[in-house]
Amino acid sequence: MKLLIAEDDLHIRQGLATLLESEGYECIEAADGDQAWELYMQHEPDLVLLDIMMPKQDGYSVCRRIRQHNERLPVIFITAKSEEIDQVIGLELGADDYIKKPFGSREIIARIRAVARRTLRPVTGTIENDCFVMDDLQIRPSELRALRDNQVIELSLRDLKILRLLFEQRGKVVDRDALFNHCWGRDYFANSRTLDQHISKLRKAIELNPKMPRIISTVHGIGYRFDH
Repeated sequence: MKLLIAEDDLHIRQGLATLLESEGYECIEAADGDQAWELYMQHEPDLVLLDIMMPKQDGYSVCRRIRQHNERLPVIFITAKSEEIDQVIGLELGADDYIKKPFGSREIIARIRAVARRTLRPVTGTIENDCFVMDDLQIRPSELRALRDNQVIELSLRDLKILRLLFEQRGKVVDRDALFNHCWGRDYFANSRTLDQHISKLRKAIELNPKMPRIISTVHGIGYRFDH
């Protein structure tokens, strides 16, 4: 998923980009309203994060132009303005959500996932075709989650990339370089700790017994494999 982050505060903008890229999103950064509109037209993002108080064009103006061009694109306002009237204006312009600064990393990720599930879900009848099953786990990419009986497990885009690659190569070893290239991108500087830590975190989320995994098996010195 490609995100456009429009925020004039460099620290906040870069912090958001780093956080969201770690979750598997591709981020495009804009420092003002004019640049946000130019990058929107150039890259056609899947979701837009908009600060309200930006130079050249404010977030309201950018949102209005986006809505004239695309009525369905998810837009989330991220702003320090907290008055109710400002929230109402933003929502009336067609924003899908409204997040106040300061915000926590879990909140921003949860809200993006929620908006993505509401607005980017495939048309009725195609969701089941997007699902796949690993052991006793049903994975639903369009919902950014997995199901086991009545348990719902939230997944990041990078989690989904890893699971889908292992599923597509089931029975075969997927080496570490292939996982990095597919799930982090070829420009990412490979670090074995990054991969191992992410796999460990993913196992804790999806495996019944992370110490005896049935979904993501380690092939020592090479990579990982899904056998079932």
